[in-house]
Amino acid sequence: MNKNSTRPLNLFEYEKLAVECLSQMALDYYASGAWDEITLRDNRAAFERYKLRPRMLVDVSKRNLATHILSQPIQMPLLIAPMAFQCLACPEGEIATARAARSSGVGMVLSTLSTKSIEEVASSCHGSDSPALQWFQLYIHKDRGLTRALVERAYNAGYKALCLTVDAPVLGRRERDRHNEFALPPGLQLANLVNISGLNIPYQAGESGLFTYFAQQLDPAITWKDLEWLQSLSPLPLVLKGILRGDDAVRAIEYGAKAIVVSNHGGRQLDGAIASLNALVEVVKAVDGRAEILIDGGIRRGTDILKALALGAKAVLVGRPILWGLAVAGEAGVARVISLLRDELDVAMALSGCASLKDVDSQLLTCGTTPS
Repeated sequence: MNKNSTRPLNLFEYEKLAVECLSQMALDYYASGAWDEITLRDNRAAFERYKLRPRMLVDVSKRNLATHILSQPIQMPLLIAPMAFQCLACPEGEIATARAARSSGVGMVLSTLSTKSIEEVASSCHGSDSPALQWFQLYIHKDRGLTRALVERAYNAGYKALCLTVDAPVLGRRERDRHNEFALPPGLQLANLVNISGLNIPYQAGESGLFTYFAQQLDPAITWKDLEWLQSLSPLPLVLKGILRGDDAVRAIEYGAKAIVVSNHGGRQLDGAIASLNALVEVVKAVDGRAEILIDGGIRRGTDILKALALGAKAVLVGRPILWGLAVAGEAGVARVISLLRDELDVAMALSGCASLKDVDSQLLTCGTTPS
């Protein structure tokens, strides 16, 4: 562990240590939100507003945190969210994260903007006694050939679902990055784009030509009907990430989505958007069991996971704390962050009178008035 011999006891302590391990440019890239970062802060505050109403005198001597996501087993209701440029935190980057996810029995969603390739990350998890739950996150690009190539590679490499980010028709404005003139340092690249034939991607002084190319490929003309084309490319189930409204959730199901991630992109896209947790109840009610619902944004404690499950989520995605663990101690740091969340969720369930995930419901919570 770098610069501190005290083992962190929680995710907030990992974040403090990560500040010492990361360059200012990398730290700001990971930590920042859009514009005034109101939504970034609201994601965290939303969890603090909900209070738990524990049940007493329940037999919780044996507890089970395991579940299934899209029919694949995981040891606790947690996936690692898709996050770009993980080699900024650790030389092994996404490979270290994937290994920690596999050993911890949780899922991982690999970003299109990863600094290790689709194939490298998939092969790093071969040889496990149980198959890793790995999804691939992507966008529908203006260059449909690029999108097709990424989908085919993910399918051939054994990824279990496509996680389409739908809240980025253009990139949000993150002013910390603009002040820093963010650029990938020499030696790092967008590993999933460099070897695709037919792409003419120049390198521009002072910035990553690949990232510029990616930003130009975001297509603001994408509509629901484009999902039909995307699903024609492979048999992989489709997950939509970035839904914040009940009517959009219903439409997602109508167009074939098997799961929905309630998300505001970690506060990195539209500042002032509703906190993910505050959108969850509406989405769950609208979906009415027709698809699995996941959520990301602001999760820092096991009690946060419990609250999200009580409001109807099947599992959560965790982002920035994984990067803090990766920066502090590589694969071991990621595994430790997951272990801390598992232990906290286990204790929170016991103290709330929940022996298994099926015991978790909305009656465990209050937020001014009891959620419907």
